[in-house]
Amino acid sequence: MLTLKQIRENPEEVIKRLKIKNFDASGLLRQVLEADAERRRIQTETDARQAELNLKSKEIGALFKQQKVEEANRAKQEVAVLKEDLKQLNQELHLLENKLNDLLVLIPNIPHPSVPPGKGDTDNVEVRHGGTVPELHPNALPHWELGKKYGLIDFDLGNKLTGAGFPVFTGKGAKLVRALIGFFLDEAEKAGYREVLPPLMVNEASAYGTGQLPDKEGQMYQLSTDPYYLIPTAEVPVTNIYRDVILDAGQLPVKNTAYTPCFRREAGSYGKDVRGLNRVHQFDKVEIVQIQHPDRSYATLEEMVRHVEQLVRKLGLPYRILQLCGGDLSFTSALTYDFEVYAAAQKKWLEVSSVSNFESYQANRLRLRYREAGSKKTHLAHTLNGSALALPRIIAALLENYQTPEGIKIPEILVPYTHYEIIP
Repeated sequence: MLTLKQIRENPEEVIKRLKIKNFDASGLLRQVLEADAERRRIQTETDARQAELNLKSKEIGALFKQQKVEEANRAKQEVAVLKEDLKQLNQELHLLENKLNDLLVLIPNIPHPSVPPGKGDTDNVEVRHGGTVPELHPNALPHWELGKKYGLIDFDLGNKLTGAGFPVFTGKGAKLVRALIGFFLDEAEKAGYREVLPPLMVNEASAYGTGQLPDKEGQMYQLSTDPYYLIPTAEVPVTNIYRDVILDAGQLPVKNTAYTPCFRREAGSYGKDVRGLNRVHQFDKVEIVQIQHPDRSYATLEEMVRHVEQLVRKLGLPYRILQLCGGDLSFTSALTYDFEVYAAAQKKWLEVSSVSNFESYQANRLRLRYREAGSKKTHLAHTLNGSALALPRIIAALLENYQTPEGIKIPEILVPYTHYEIIP
């Protein structure tokens, strides 16, 4: 979340920039500033009463030593009143701090100055593109039909076992999933990321720390008997490794990667655009996460974008990179690039990755800080993450784009992982 310092120093600038996200923050900021002013007033009064209490407490001991019992007893009564006053003031402070926090979590992250205005995905700006759209043979099929024809994906079985949006990969389809996970993890390791295997459930504090709560509560699966949420992305547990941590500046950047299944309710999703693997409730993904010094976070963002770009290039998929406009930017992100690959049989662009810089927004919630060498002062770190990559739509595009009359070819880069070159 935004810091009080950001809001205090230039509230009009915060309001202006949040309009790029089509968010009117004026009312919330007014409430924040009013609550903050009252909190600081009470804090000043609390500090004065505490100083008076400390002084009176010292006086009591001195008075007793001087045999001034009556004066000492009066001072004790005054101390009792001061303690009661402090108790009341601390209760008021606690309520105001809770109120401030409840207000601050309702305010989105400020977009980077380069973020273009816009209301939705049609206003996103293409940064660059690559690859060649294949020319398919006359009898080419979409991936959901290819999956059935070649015994790779069983959507009906997934529906039987769980429900719609939970496909079952079988045979060479399951092997292709495993191959992609191995390839993505190996590429991340080559790029200097440490692999971690986190839990698939997180507590409320973790979901809050990365901004899933309270903004995306309706998109997560929540257990009914235990206070846990199934993770919508490995970003949540991996970033939360550093919740309440102070890093030395020399440790930055911290680079982690993780493969996990991910779970999303995708409430309200329906229609022709969600067929097959285009939108599912459970999917596999390799995530890359970095914690970086604020001075270097945007150079790191570009580095992460290049990492994802080389993945789709090595897979031989036509792609485009989009800078998200304000209206399509997530609540927590300052700047996001989306990757889309082209699925030739559907003649459709499919989003396969988002790479984002959250600046200090998540770190403030996480209380994730760093300290420069030789200094005791701490500063908020910057957090970044990206999908590298999400599998379902990658598989959809691979099946559709690599289909031939003889079968589905396997990209050369994956053959060492699949141990087969074609699905006949």
